[in-house]
Formats: sequence, C-alpha cells, structure tokens
Amino acid sequence: MVKKEELLKDYEQAEPRNVSKTDFPPNFVFGVATSAYQIEGACEEGNRGASIWDDFTHTEGKIIDKSNGDVAVDHYHRYKEDIDLIAKLGFDAYRFSISWSRIFPDGLGTKINMEGITFYNNIIDALLQKGIQPYVTLYHWDLPLHLHESMGGWLNKEIVKYFEIYADTCFASFGDRVKNWITINEPLQTAVNGYCTGIFAPGRHQHSSTEPYLVAHHQILAHAAAFSVYQRKYKDKQGGNIGLVVDCEWAEARSSVRRQHPNGFMLFHGAFGRFLIT
Repeated sequence: MVKKEELLKDYEQAEPRNVSKTDFPPNFVFGVATSAYQIEGACEEGNRGASIWDDFTHTEGKIIDKSNGDVAVDHYHRYKEDIDLIAKLGFDAYRFSISWSRIFPDGLGTKINMEGITFYNNIIDALLQKGIQPYVTLYHWDLPLHLHESMGGWLNKEIVKYFEIYADTCFASFGDRVKNWITINEPLQTAVNGYCTGIFAPGRHQHSSTEPYLVAHHQILAHAAAFSVYQRKYKDKQGGNIGLVVDCEWAEARSSVRRQHPNGFMLFHGAFGRFLIT
C-alpha cells in the first residue's frame, strides 16, 4: 500500500501539465451528471407521486439540518437555464435520472402520468438542440413511496415486474432520441445504506444480515428484466446501448503481515462482483 507521505511527495514533485480535449481519444465523452431527487424540486407539481426520499427527509431525526428535496435547485422550472450552462461549459453529454414517481405516481404502472412524460421530453429535446447527448438513468434511488409501503419495495420480488413496466414505458416514450440508458445507479448503495446502515432511504437497519442481500438480488433481477425488454423490443429499432452503473470500494491490508488475507478480495467481490459476475 502506498503511504500517505509517499503519495504527497510524488504529487508535490510532479510537473504541472496542461490537459485539453485533444489529449483524449476522439470518441471520449465528457459529461456532467445529476439525479432527479437531488435537483428537480417541484415535489408536488406535475402530478408527481411521493418517493421514499420524500418520506425519509421529512422524518424527524433523519437529516441533521432538516434539508430536503422539495425545491432543491428548482431544475423542474429552470432546466433550460441549467442546460444552457452545460452547453456553455462545453460538455458533450448530460446524464440525468427519471423520477419513477413522475411517470407512475404510485409505481404500479397502471396509468401513465403524461405531465411527467412531457417534462422529460422537454429536457431531452432541449439537450439535443444544444448538441448535448442525453444519458438517462431509470432509477437513482427514489422509489415510489407507494411501492415501499404497500409491498415492501425492493424487499419484494414482485417489484421486478413493476420496474419492467416502468422501463418499457420510458424506452417507448424517449428511446427514439435517447441512445444511452442506465437501468439502476449504484445498486450497492441502495442495498447497504438503505437496508443495512439505514442512512439512506428507506432507512432500514433492523435486519441487516438478510435484507441487503434480498435488495441486491432483486435489483439485479430488475436490471436484467429492463435489459431484456430493451434488447427484445427496442434495440434493433432504436439502436441504443443499455447498462448498469456499479460502484465499489478497494481495500488492502493495513500491514504487510496481513497482505495475503482474503478479506480485501472478499470486500471487493461483494461490492463489485456481486453485481457484474452474476
């Protein structure tokens, strides 16, 4: 393991270098990213349903400063200004997430909320007009609250069919212009921080030895279902790409005596391999 002092020394001795886009391959994509709950606001506008993050942030004691996403940066009303800023900065792409509860307020897939469809259509069209490619995430942690309260959310395998309906609706509505799809953002975070540590919505920690594994498994199944729908119904016609965003943590033994200990590999495999080697 590189010691902190060695790393700082290398950094201090490194010669400054100007880096430009020409230093990267011509097909390298520079972009910025957001998620719906963190920026949209307008939590009660456009017929949007409540999400687990609405409930979590409004629960006493969950957020120290009592902040929430009710308004956030008001992207719902100011998306054109935000897109102008992205264009001004010279980025090629913008990755954003769709709020499941803006498309299906209860998450069940029985009635499409056309106000939500219109909102995301407007964002996609505004991006393309500026020459910015949309990269769209279907799920960035903001599960419709009704799905959580009525059936246990990610703890219930039935959620897979509802996610498939939601994904299918998004592909049909936006896939003529969206060519890069992400099914689920960082499923590890939902599993661990939502159902083990409890510091993310829905804030569960009571059954930390079992629930994170169920949640991880059901997210993998949901990803597979959405992927299958896209490949079967839309790939040939729309010609897009679809995948999963996975995060992980690298761990090494603190001392050389323990370098051969398997725990570091086990942590890496648990965080990374669980979602990609399935």
